[in-house]
Amino acid sequence: MSRIARVERTTRESSIVVEIDLDGTGVTEISTRVPFFDHMLTAFGAHGGFDLTVRAVGDIEIEAHHTVEDTMIVLGQAVAEALGDKRGIRRFGDAWIPMDETLAQAIVDVSGRPYCVFTGEPEHMLTSIIGGYSGGADAGPVTSYATVINQHVWESLALNARIALHVRVLYGRDPHHITEAEFKAVARALRAAVEPDPRITGIPSTKGAL
Repeated sequence: MSRIARVERTTRESSIVVEIDLDGTGVTEISTRVPFFDHMLTAFGAHGGFDLTVRAVGDIEIEAHHTVEDTMIVLGQAVAEALGDKRGIRRFGDAWIPMDETLAQAIVDVSGRPYCVFTGEPEHMLTSIIGGYSGGADAGPVTSYATVINQHVWESLALNARIALHVRVLYGRDPHHITEAEFKAVARALRAAVEPDPRITGIPSTKGAL
C-alpha cells in the first residue's frame, strides 16, 4: 500500500507544499528560504528514511516564525494523511541521539490523540539565534532561526500528525547541536513508529482504531 501524501496550505503569511513518502530512502528537496531550517528538514527526511519535498514561501521579511510554524503544520498533516488508517504499523517508537556534547531523546505514539511534552532545553535556547549572517556583499541578508520556536515546532507537528510526542534534551550547550539532535531524534522515533510490523495485520490498538 502506498503511504504517500501531498498537502498544500496557503494563508496571508505563507504558501506551503509538502510531499512525503513514509517508505522512502531519505531523498529530500527542501526550500523554505530559512537556511538553518532547510538543514533541519533535510536531516529529518534523511534520518527518518522519508522522501520529503518541502516548498515554502513565507513572510521572512518579518522573521522566520510564520514559515517555520506553517511548514510544521503542513508536515504534520502530510504524515497523518500518508499513514491512512495506520493498519500494520508498530505504533510506538523512541530514539536517543547524541550530537557531540548534546543528548536528546524522542518518543512517539501514533495514537490519534495529539499531545506534546517538551522538556530539558537549556535556558539560553530562549534567546539563541542561528544564522542570519550575510552571505557576502552581493548575497544580501539570510533569514535567521530563533531557537525559542523549537517547542512550537514539535507542538505543531504533534497536533497535526495526531501523535503523542515527547521530546527531551538531557544536556547540551551549542544551540545548533541541541536543535539538530531534536530533529534527528524525532525523525528516528517517528520512523520506528510508522514502520510496518510483520506480526501485526490490523490496527495496533485494543480499541480497533487509532
